[in-house]
Amino acid sequence: FRTMAGKVKWVTDIEKSVLINNFEKRGWIQVAENEDWNFYWMSVQTIRNVFSVETGYRLSDDQIVNHFPNHYELTRKDLMVKNIKRYRKELEKEGSPLAEKDENGKYLYLDFVPVTFMLPADYNLFVEEFRKNPSSTWIMKPCGKAQGKGIFLINKLSQIKKWSRDSKTSSFVSQSSKEAYVISLYINNPLLIGGKKFDLRLYVLVSTYRPLRCYMYKLGFCRFCTVKYTPSTSELDNMFVHLTNVAIQKHGDDYNHIHGGKWTVSNLRLYLESTRGKEVTTKLFDEIHWIIVQSLKAVAPVMNNDKHCFECYGYDIIIDDKLKPWLIEVNASPSLTSSTANDRILKYNLINDTLNIAVPNGEIPDCKWNKSPPKEVLGNYEVLYDEEMAQSDGADRDLRGRPGQSAAVKGSRGRDVGKPVLTTWK
Repeated sequence: FRTMAGKVKWVTDIEKSVLINNFEKRGWIQVAENEDWNFYWMSVQTIRNVFSVETGYRLSDDQIVNHFPNHYELTRKDLMVKNIKRYRKELEKEGSPLAEKDENGKYLYLDFVPVTFMLPADYNLFVEEFRKNPSSTWIMKPCGKAQGKGIFLINKLSQIKKWSRDSKTSSFVSQSSKEAYVISLYINNPLLIGGKKFDLRLYVLVSTYRPLRCYMYKLGFCRFCTVKYTPSTSELDNMFVHLTNVAIQKHGDDYNHIHGGKWTVSNLRLYLESTRGKEVTTKLFDEIHWIIVQSLKAVAPVMNNDKHCFECYGYDIIIDDKLKPWLIEVNASPSLTSSTANDRILKYNLINDTLNIAVPNGEIPDCKWNKSPPKEVLGNYEVLYDEEMAQSDGADRDLRGRPGQSAAVKGSRGRDVGKPVLTTWK
């Protein structure tokens, strides 16, 4: 429960079961209440029903929920890539400098997702691309699953022939007509620390899409594999080498239950500054922030920006050995369970800080307010992008705010004095 004073009260198992039983029919878990207002933490499975015309649910002004109705435009692997591709093409048509390409046809500023195809729809296009570089490795993922389920790597077309209904025509069909896959070029040169592959889990809170206002959580972490990385084709089936998901790594023989194979982002930053230098490290994190903002801008036009909604996303980022960050996927329900003591502290603070922004000062929610809370309630969040302020500052006029340049983060020196960071990218 969350009190009017903004404090969190841990409930007993009996109290928890009562709460869940009261709302399980609707798929809701009531995590905060008093005599005046309710706050619901809602599952992704039920959010669509709440906003469905058929169900007849209507949220009042003092009710807010933790997902946007069609969040899957960003959090489904295939739709995320589709929307980013559409966004890039639209910028091209507008003649935007952001869509500039190099002599090889690659985007200079918007090349942050690996080459990806949807299966079965793009199977023939994938085969054409594969044959241009037959020694490449690809990673195949079911669109609607999480925690590393159903993922495998291939480096030969014959390895996915079991999905082909007719090898003569090279046509493709998935195992289940209801299940779609994405297949992406595998980042086979990841940045290694201690010889092991890792990725970043970063938390981003979006309070509104139009205008876009988002916050970056400062306490993200790295997830390490338990087995040293090798690009050897003989290890393609060893998921302890390639997949960083804790749900997979915790079953490995070398999994450490004390630190959980995790590093804080601050430790990563310190490591990179000491081994690669402060300038390139700052540029790397600026580019990560750039990726996040551009991915949110890509889906903003199609997102149902309901005034009752906010959302905390779990971004998965991989860094290659050239210190180039890649967006792998975005999670609508990042795990809030804890595998270590530090994990529990981090996620407790994440939930608390998220609620403080969604409902500042524990006051009665009002979905009509402008969703711009005072900086005192941000906690470990910092403003990542505020579209209204960016436009008022004239930051959308040119490319001066490209990552790695001094204009990318307005007020970045304000970190030292506790001011929120305001990014004003185009």
